Amino acid sequence: MKKHNGWSYSPYQPPLMKTDIYICRVVPTTDSVSFDWLDIGAAQYDIYWKKADEEDFQLCATVSKCHFEKVALESEIDYAFYVCAGDKKSAVRLARTGHVHGTVVNYLHPNDNAYEFSGHYLCSPCLIRHPDGFLLASMDLFQGNAPQNLVLIFRSDDDGKTWHYVSELFPCFWARMFIHRGVLYVLGVSTEYGDLLIGASYDGGKNFTEPTVLFRGCNGKNNMPGVHKNPQPVVEYNGRLYNTMEWGHWGQKYHAAMVMSVDADADLLNADNWSFSEPVKYDPTWPGVAEGPSTGNIEGCLVVGKDGKLYSVMRYDMTKTVQRYGLVLRYRVNTEDPEAPLEYDRAIKLPGNHSKFQIRYDAVSDKYFSIISRITTPEGVGRRNLVSLMVSDDMLKWDLVCDLIDVRDKDPLGRKVGYQYIDFFYEGDDILYLCRTGDNNAANMHDTNYMTFHRVAGFRSLLRK
Repeated sequence: MKKHNGWSYSPYQPPLMKTDIYICRVVPTTDSVSFDWLDIGAAQYDIYWKKADEEDFQLCATVSKCHFEKVALESEIDYAFYVCAGDKKSAVRLARTGHVHGTVVNYLHPNDNAYEFSGHYLCSPCLIRHPDGFLLASMDLFQGNAPQNLVLIFRSDDDGKTWHYVSELFPCFWARMFIHRGVLYVLGVSTEYGDLLIGASYDGGKNFTEPTVLFRGCNGKNNMPGVHKNPQPVVEYNGRLYNTMEWGHWGQKYHAAMVMSVDADADLLNADNWSFSEPVKYDPTWPGVAEGPSTGNIEGCLVVGKDGKLYSVMRYDMTKTVQRYGLVLRYRVNTEDPEAPLEYDRAIKLPGNHSKFQIRYDAVSDKYFSIISRITTPEGVGRRNLVSLMVSDDMLKWDLVCDLIDVRDKDPLGRKVGYQYIDFFYEGDDILYLCRTGDNNAANMHDTNYMTFHRVAGFRSLLRK
C-alpha cells in the first residue's frame, strides 16, 4: 500500500475491510429499492436478491450499467442484495421499503455494516449550490462510541430530482461545505471532539486537498473536552469569514461557545490566518435564562441583526430546567477583536431549542426565517416529529408560518420517527433544504437512516396564508 494524497476517496475502505465492488448509494421508496455502484470495468453485473429474513439469495437480474432498481416490492419489508461480476463481489447491503417525506439522497439501514468503521447512521446534513450550477449534499456516519470519521458527498444536476455519488472525506465529521471566491471548501473535525480541519476542492468535490489542522482537539472517547462542531453556514461580515464552534464534551456537562474567523482575502488553508475567540461557558445567573440546571449551548447559528451586529443564536438545553422548552440564547460576536469572547445578549422565545436549527435573513421580505423541529408540549421536548417554518421581523419575536412535515400521527411519542437538523437556503421564490430523517423502522428517531431533500415552493406567499 502507498500513502493516499489528499483528503478525499472514491471510496474510503479500511485495510482488510475492502470489497471488490462498492455500492455507493441506496434509495428505497414505498415499493422499490434502487442502488448504484462504482464501475470496475466489467461488461455486465449480476444482481442477487432476497427478503432479509429468507435463507438464500437468488439471481434476479444481469445489467450492463452500474445501477439497478427493483420495483413492485412489498412495502415495509427488509430486503438484502449484492452485486457480482465474475469473481468480484460487493458487500451485502440492506434496505427497507416504505413511504418517506422528500427525495431520498441516500439511505443506510440500521443493520447495514457497510460503514461500521465510522458508524451506522446518517447525520449532519449540509446542502449548497455550486457555482457551476449543481447541488451538493454531504452527510456523515455516526454512532455513539464509534469512530465517527467519514463524510459522504452526493451531487444533483437536475435541482434535486435525482442524486449521484461524488466522493468521501476521511477523516472527517460534522462537515460544513461552503463556497468562497468560487472555490469549494469543507470545514469539519477529524472525529467527534477531534481536530478542526479545512480542505479545498477545485473540481466540484471529486478531489480535495490534504486537510489543514486549524485547531487541535482530542479523540472524544475519554470524556475530555475537544472541538464540537455542526454544519452551520459560514457568514462573511465586514471582510471576515465567521463560523461557530464549541469547546467541551457531554461527559464534562458543558460546551463553551466560540467563533472562528479569517480575513476573507487570506489563504483559508493557512492555519496562521485563522483566529478563535476565547470559549464562554454557560452561566445560570444570566438574565432571562431558565431556572434550574443546564449544560448550556451547542450548535450556534451566526446571523446579522437589524442593528448591524453579528450574533450567534444557540440551541439551549432545558431538559432539567423548570421551563422545559421554548428558549434559545443569543450571543454578540466581538467583530473588532477576533479573539475576544462572545458576550451573552439575551434569551429568545423559539420552540425548537432541543435540536439544531438555522436562521437565515431574507433580503426580499426583510424577514428572518428558521426551520425547526418544533416542540408543542413539555412532555414532547425530545420529539422531532414536527418540522415547522418560522418567521421573525427582528430575530426576537417568532411566529409560525406553517408546518412543513407533520408525522405526529405516525409516531405520537416521537421515539422512532424524526425529521431534524435542517440545512436550508433561499433560491428565488423557494427554500431548498436537506433533512436528517429517521423513518420506516429507524433504530430510533435520533439514529437516522435517511438523508432527504425538500423544496418549499413560493415560501414568501405562505406569509399571506
